[in-house]
Amino acid sequence: MVNWLLPKPEGLYCVPSDFFIDPHKAVDRAVITHGHSDHAYPGHRHVLATAETLAIMTARLGSQSGAAKQALAYGEKIQLGAVSLWLVPAGHVLGSAQIVLEYQGQRIVVSGDYKRRRDPTCLEFEPVTCDIFVTEATFALPVFTHGPDTVEIAKLLSSLSMFSDRTHQVGVYSLGKCQRLIMLLREAGYTKPIWLH
Repeated sequence: MVNWLLPKPEGLYCVPSDFFIDPHKAVDRAVITHGHSDHAYPGHRHVLATAETLAIMTARLGSQSGAAKQALAYGEKIQLGAVSLWLVPAGHVLGSAQIVLEYQGQRIVVSGDYKRRRDPTCLEFEPVTCDIFVTEATFALPVFTHGPDTVEIAKLLSSLSMFSDRTHQVGVYSLGKCQRLIMLLREAGYTKPIWLH
């Protein structure tokens, strides 16, 4: 039973070190897994994350991105009170991290979102041995099956070739998915301009 990492209205709370992970409300101390707006909320006093996530938060939230910010490199271990903490790549978007916590012989990994497939825009997901793994599971149901991205890119390129006089619109989330799509198109040899809205 875990009595030191608890859900609270603000988010997941680390009791012995008095910080929140990806809190949904402004708090004194926050550790952020990545820059998507459902994880990186405005108004925190102290923010710890990768340098890339802090840069994304600054670009998206401006002066509300955190009064004091601390960048932590992947694998760099720090002590927050009695808890050891380090970040490991999550493979989700640029700067995304799994937060590894060790306290009294127990290891908990909090991933936020993660992706196990290769993504040319960020470091690959690294499995971490742990006692408890906390994650989101947006597409975990068996009904969700996603084919290889190379097949999807080939379909798009085929359509572009067949209907070269038509505009092709692809709806993607602006942070992470858009950059991944552009990189996959470039890797597949598409060199024409890509217009973003």
